[in-house]
Amino acid sequence: MSNQETPVTPEEWGEPRTKTVTWHDPFATAQAGAQMAGLDYLRAVAAGELPPAPISTLLGNGFNGMVAEKGEVSMACTPDESVYNPIGLVHGGVVCTLLDSVIGCAVHTTLPAGTGYSSIELKVNYLRPIHAHTGEIRARGWVTKPGSRVAFGEGEVTDAEGKVLATASGSCLVFELSAS
Repeated sequence: MSNQETPVTPEEWGEPRTKTVTWHDPFATAQAGAQMAGLDYLRAVAAGELPPAPISTLLGNGFNGMVAEKGEVSMACTPDESVYNPIGLVHGGVVCTLLDSVIGCAVHTTLPAGTGYSSIELKVNYLRPIHAHTGEIRARGWVTKPGSRVAFGEGEVTDAEGKVLATASGSCLVFELSAS
């Protein structure tokens, strides 16, 4: 089959589904954010004054409802079946990405303008399965030890009833952003 042909799928697979992802120029947003303290930057994103990171619209219908305080961030998403793994559950990578985001953003709230971060490591504990019918899941991340070179944080994901679905601990490398 050439790359031009549509593959034939068995009828029992059902009708195919689609998902459209829309995002804004991440470099323009990052440049604006580099001029702001981390807490101010995340609050501007939460207020809709700056667009969210593209990853937030790619997975689980967007990360929304962000709340940013110094050393703590929360956000939510509503995973759908487009992020299912082969056994019909929300893929652990979605939950991991959400936890990585809230821990990293919590660290970001402690950083001055011109400073960035990148994850060094992340350990995730998956405690309960998540399905599309689980509905909105909320993640909260908090800094356990800020730092000028390395910062540490923890996070958790809960369902609408407050049941803990996953937890994480991680560390972030803190560095000065380049002028380019």
